[in-house]
Amino acid sequence: MKKNSYILLAFVFCLFFSCQKTELKTYNADANVYFDLTEQARDSIVYTFAYEMTRASDTLYIPVRLMGNRMGNQRHFQAYVEEDSSTARSNEHYEALSAEYPLEADQGTGYVPLIIHNTRDLEEKSVSLILKLKASPDFGIDDPRLIRTYIILSAQLEKPNWWDSWSPLGEYSRVRHQLFFIATEQRQLSTDGLDAPKNLYFANLLTIMLNDPFKWVADHPEKGYVLESKDNGQSYIFYHKDNPNRPILLKKNTGVGKFFFIDESGKELR
Repeated sequence: MKKNSYILLAFVFCLFFSCQKTELKTYNADANVYFDLTEQARDSIVYTFAYEMTRASDTLYIPVRLMGNRMGNQRHFQAYVEEDSSTARSNEHYEALSAEYPLEADQGTGYVPLIIHNTRDLEEKSVSLILKLKASPDFGIDDPRLIRTYIILSAQLEKPNWWDSWSPLGEYSRVRHQLFFIATEQRQLSTDGLDAPKNLYFANLLTIMLNDPFKWVADHPEKGYVLESKDNGQSYIFYHKDNPNRPILLKKNTGVGKFFFIDESGKELR
């Protein structure tokens, strides 16, 4: 009986102490920010305007995460482009960054909105920039591994593996590829012989466009493309009304009295 009393008393003591309010541990370190990216994205973020001739610019929202306590007031973090290590040029390939960016009250995430431009030189080469966070009055940057990202901008089309499977598409060039996409809105074709009727239909849409660009523009006003001449009709530039920075040259062949698109190597597209 006495033994049972001791056991009961021990149980009561355990119950009493386990019910005591434990001290709440809080995060007391200084607030920091870092890029909330995968390891792969920190190594490189690749953005291409290759299929976006109509888009003159775009915005990349690079996520930033708080390491520390959320606060009831707005705070600000800062970022910069490491220009000495970047080939992209400020106010040409991207808009200069703001002095600071907000982390809203009671929020744990924010963004660096990087505005990028679809410039013509991106058809010929890629450019890059290194974006970094830096310390601000509100936030530190304790972990140097997490405050940097490498961004590559491009507008280059690459020859797809299906192109040579359909000879009516013609000899590959980037300009021919661009026109194919504009005419068909197809980013890829299959290599399956059973798809021949469908794929030959798409190839024919390109042929129609190449044979008479003026009629194509007139027949497809919904696509928003224009032909503009600056030399009394001897040549034209073909571009989307929203992005004149990505023109394609259309030039008259006086020998046959017909206009042809000109590709990146100076060849007529027929």
